Amino acid sequence: MTIWIWAAAGILYLAFAAWYFNWSEPLTSTEVDAYMSAFHETKGTANTDAKIFRKFLDEDDGREFVMQNLVRFHADKIPHPISGEPTNPRKVLNGYFGPFSSALFKRAGHPVIASQKVGGYIDSWSTAADPNWDLVSLIRYRSRRDLAELIVDPFFEDIHVFKNAAIEQTASFPTQTAVSFCLSPKFFVPLLLLLSASLVQNVMGLFR
Repeated sequence: MTIWIWAAAGILYLAFAAWYFNWSEPLTSTEVDAYMSAFHETKGTANTDAKIFRKFLDEDDGREFVMQNLVRFHADKIPHPISGEPTNPRKVLNGYFGPFSSALFKRAGHPVIASQKVGGYIDSWSTAADPNWDLVSLIRYRSRRDLAELIVDPFFEDIHVFKNAAIEQTASFPTQTAVSFCLSPKFFVPLLLLLSASLVQNVMGLFR
């Protein structure tokens, strides 16, 4: 029985690793050309700088990255893009983020943290006036290929209207983690499997 318990834990970890880690090589120039061709034909990319996006794909290193998102919502209720009823912009954004987060999760992407702003700039110089951001979020992407796939996915063309309606101002840029004290799934999933297998083994031992 012990062998089966640990074998099951091992199989579960292999399944997780196959999904969560990027096992593909960095993007080739041919792939980048194909993504950029689709990019220019995709509705909803008007606010994405094609040159910056191309450079990011060209410099693919095959590593995961975290997208930093700064968001300011409209201060008042806005007409819902479908019904026209006055609606909280955060609720309107759910019309986009719900389907997007599902597609993101299939590609092993997920939110890392989302923070509500509670004050203005405490320390700043040589920078523009505070746009009064409402939300700061970090979203993990498994690879730049996954980001490209999401951006050119025609499924999102019709729901970009929710994002554009809800957000008054935004800025997003990719980052790579240098230091983090948050426990990433790459660490806590194997720890959880080890703990679970140990507990099951101990419980089974009680009934022998």
